[in-house]
Amino acid sequence: MKRLTLFLFSAIALAVTMGLTARAQTPTPTPPTTPAQAVTAMPAANPADVATIDSMVAALYDVISGPPGARNWDRFRSLFIAGARLIPTGRRQTGEVGSRVLSPDDYVQRSAPLIEKNGFFEREISRRTEQFGNIAHIFSTYESRHAKDDAQPFQRGINSIQLMNDGKRWWIVTIFWQGEDDKNPLPSKYLSGKN
Repeated sequence: MKRLTLFLFSAIALAVTMGLTARAQTPTPTPPTTPAQAVTAMPAANPADVATIDSMVAALYDVISGPPGARNWDRFRSLFIAGARLIPTGRRQTGEVGSRVLSPDDYVQRSAPLIEKNGFFEREISRRTEQFGNIAHIFSTYESRHAKDDAQPFQRGINSIQLMNDGKRWWIVTIFWQGEDDKNPLPSKYLSGKN
């Protein structure tokens, strides 16, 4: 009986050891890193940019706007909390409505070549703000132009901006936006005033 018990114990120990050895030798697949997962070191923010809700929105529009030429993308990145998302949404050529989720770095990669080549000026024309404690939600109506003095914007729409204050500064958590189109003209309530 002792011999059978010792045999069974040895067999179990051998099976466990072989299983652990096999598992240790089988590499765990590493998920590929997507651009949205790549993390860039967070540049320091200008305290004036992040002090108030008004200064955050002003900095956001200011940093992406300008004639052809480079933008201060470190200033842009400094406005966003780690894990922040930018989500453009709209009607596709198929007629379906879709969205794309971008990190701040994804946005820079996709947008920098176009706006730095052609010039881009975006300005807020109306705002509605809701705030509770350390969170704020802004419906910011915008107009986009290629040159500051263009008579008409080439695009209008709404930036839905979510902000958080950590007790020291404001951070952009999400910008979720949609441009105006024939099926979705901007309502008059989003075209005038700020609250």
